[in-house]
Amino acid sequence: MIRVVLLLVAVVVAATLLGLAIQAHSGYVLIAWKGLRYESSLWVFALLIALLWLAVRLLRWLWRGMRFSGGVLNPWSRRNHGKRAQLAADKGLLDLLEGRWDRAVRHLQRAAEGERQPLMHYLGAARAAHKLGQYEESEALLERALQRQPQAELAIALTHADLQKSRGDLDGALTTLQAMRERHPQHRQVLRQLYQLRLVRAEWAELVQLLPELRKAKVLEGDELSALERQVWAARLQAAGEQGLDQGEAALQPLTATWQQLSASQRQSAELIAVYAEQLMALGAPEEAEEVLRKALKRGYDPRLIRLYGLLRGRDPARQLQVAEELLKQHPQDATLLLGLGRLCLINGLWGKAREYFEISLEFERSAEACAELARLLASQGEVERSNQLLYEVLVQQGQRLPSLPQPAA
Repeated sequence: MIRVVLLLVAVVVAATLLGLAIQAHSGYVLIAWKGLRYESSLWVFALLIALLWLAVRLLRWLWRGMRFSGGVLNPWSRRNHGKRAQLAADKGLLDLLEGRWDRAVRHLQRAAEGERQPLMHYLGAARAAHKLGQYEESEALLERALQRQPQAELAIALTHADLQKSRGDLDGALTTLQAMRERHPQHRQVLRQLYQLRLVRAEWAELVQLLPELRKAKVLEGDELSALERQVWAARLQAAGEQGLDQGEAALQPLTATWQQLSASQRQSAELIAVYAEQLMALGAPEEAEEVLRKALKRGYDPRLIRLYGLLRGRDPARQLQVAEELLKQHPQDATLLLGLGRLCLINGLWGKAREYFEISLEFERSAEACAELARLLASQGEVERSNQLLYEVLVQQGQRLPSLPQPAA
């Protein structure tokens, strides 16, 4: 209220001062240009200037209003066109996330046609068409995306390869990724998809060649890279062992050649040593396997290696048993080591000692292997009843309970 009163007082004072100024001196304005002559008082001229300014402002406001109303009312205006495209994009994205593939294709394709940068809409529509099994439509949408945005060739190709892989076209995906690798040799996503595809195709030789590039481009690092290297070389060793099965006297050559390709640190990996030893055993070279395992166990104890060590017969079974018993001093409660010792005692003909090791192993862990070994030994020694009990325990551990049926009297 006070502000209104003050504003009115200010207006009255300003009008009074203006009236006094006009009364004191009206002023004079003369404008002459060629045949044109204009004369008026200063205050009339000022009023005309103010009215002209107001007229210009009014015309600008009317023009803006007409443009805005035309954009709202005209269905083909740029504003309405962009609004429809954005609405279609929002609906299409929601349909894609919620799995309404048919509607997603329709909405995203409509949104893409109305956008200057339609890449994401086309890629989403292609994925939705792929989910519907409309592979030709999916390919056409990717092709359309490439035509509209040729600079996004790599992104489109990566999506294409992913969709090809999903529908089982591994050869097509490999061709696509190899083409992108030639153009973008150090691109991390290209290398990542390529190594994942090689894994699916079990192409171990190609993966071995790819590993240095994965390390250089930092596609994988640390434990993830080490795990992939072990997986690849384990598969290579197994393949080399299978290759030597039908090569007669040269059976070990592919396996040993592959083993020598490993780095020094990889040849100390317990996982790879176990695979190498298993292949040596499969190729009829238990003595070589025993030597490899013995050296590895001296460097570091590993249950996988000690299990294999108890399964084979080396050149000197007595020495082999002695090595295992030395390890028992450091790991007296290891059930796997005790099981292996029992088996080595069987190899050396030490029946009572073997039984003792099997019994102790079962005290720490009721494994099916230890039960079966002890059952076999007891059966050979005439203790049939306890042997049968252990065999039944093995069946129970394997989920194969025998039905309760009558049996003849003893």
